[in-house]
Parts: sequence; structure tokens; C-alpha cells
Amino acid sequence: MSPARTLATAARVLRQLRHDPRSIALMLLVPCVMLFLLRYVFDGSPGTFDNIGASLLGIFPLITMFLVTSIATLRERTSGTLERLLAMPLGKSDLIAGYALAFGLLAVVQSTLATGLAVWFLGLDVIGSPWLLLLVALLDALLGTALGLFVSAFAASEFQAVQFMPAVIFPQLLLCGLFTPRDHMAPALEAISDVLPMSYAVDGMNQVLRHPDITGDFVHDALVVAGCALLVLGLGAATLRRRTA
Repeated sequence: MSPARTLATAARVLRQLRHDPRSIALMLLVPCVMLFLLRYVFDGSPGTFDNIGASLLGIFPLITMFLVTSIATLRERTSGTLERLLAMPLGKSDLIAGYALAFGLLAVVQSTLATGLAVWFLGLDVIGSPWLLLLVALLDALLGTALGLFVSAFAASEFQAVQFMPAVIFPQLLLCGLFTPRDHMAPALEAISDVLPMSYAVDGMNQVLRHPDITGDFVHDALVVAGCALLVLGLGAATLRRRTA
């Protein structure tokens, strides 16, 4: 993998996104709008917003980055751009790393906006440091990017890319502990939740919500989310196809 080719790929993706205001709005504004609506849905019960707001602060970026990345990567393949790029001295790892870098930069902006809105404008009450919330939100967004790059290899159209969301995201959403503690679930479902990365993202957010300092559990949760993102990026490079079947 060449750093120069990776940076060139990232710069090209960012130039393309600059001319796609709808994708930029989806990535940057939708998580903020969802948090804003959530805050005032529970206007009469601010404690409820405090309990679930931190978790959703990580879940919303993951979902939006998954959608945008999977569709953008698939568009590259169906338009023939990917075929032309891989005919050049550009490896699959360069391409995946370039996409991850470009969308990762947008994830930094997205996570910063969402965290700042939740903590300093919407009054999300957390005991720990807001910077730790930002860290987990960023890791979640990078995980969503990695998952989007991975599933795009198995979709033949943008519609199919969206269809992967119920299969990849919804089970994690139901089993991550957002609606009920994971140790209250049926043993089989709890075992499944233990291998899903979103579970650790929610656990990490809850650690910041309840503890003033960095805990061992927080470090473990953050490392698991980061490790899953790297693993899925590797799988995305291995399964990347030039053409859509």
C-alpha cells in the first residue's frame, strides 16, 4: 500500500463529495437533527434523554456513515470508475484506505458537531469528559464507514445497498443494550450481542455517562470498536470487486 496513492484517492473522494451536497447534509446534519428531535421528544423527562442520548450519539453517526459509504462505493463500481482505477497501479488496499481516510475526515466533523450539540446546546448530562464521548462517536462513525465499504462489495445496485441495512444494522440496534440491559436478554441473544460491535459502542458511551474518569471497561470497549473497524476494512479490501455482477 502506497501512502501517496492512498492520499490521492482520499483527495479525489473529497472532491467528488464537495459536489454532492445531499450526501454532505446526510452525513453532517442528519445526526444533529435526530439528536435535536430526541431531546424535545423527551422534553418533559430530561433524565430519559440523558440515559439514551449518549448511546444514540454513537449510533446515529454509525448508521449515516454506513449508508453514505456503501452507496458511494457502489456508485464507483457501477459507473466503471472502480474498473478504471484498478487498471492503474492502484491496489485494493490503497483504494479502501483512501475511502476510509476521506470518510474518516468527514466522520471527525460529524462527530464533533453531534457531540457539541448534545453536550453544550441540548444539555446532555454526562459525568465523564465530553472528549471521551467524541472519541467513541468517532470510532462508531469509522465503524459505519468500514461496514459500508464491506457490504458494497455484495450489492448490485444502490437499492440493494440500502437493503443491507436491516441485515447489518438493525440486529445490532436491537441487541446493543439500548432498549434493555443485555444481561436481561435471553441467554442466546446475550451471547450474540457479545460479538456485535455496536454493543461495545453503547457500553463505552455508558461508561462515560456514569464514570468521571477513564475506566478499564471503557478502554476495552473502545479497543473492540476500533479493532472491528480495522478488521472490516481488511475484509473490504479482500472482497472488493471491480465490476457489479
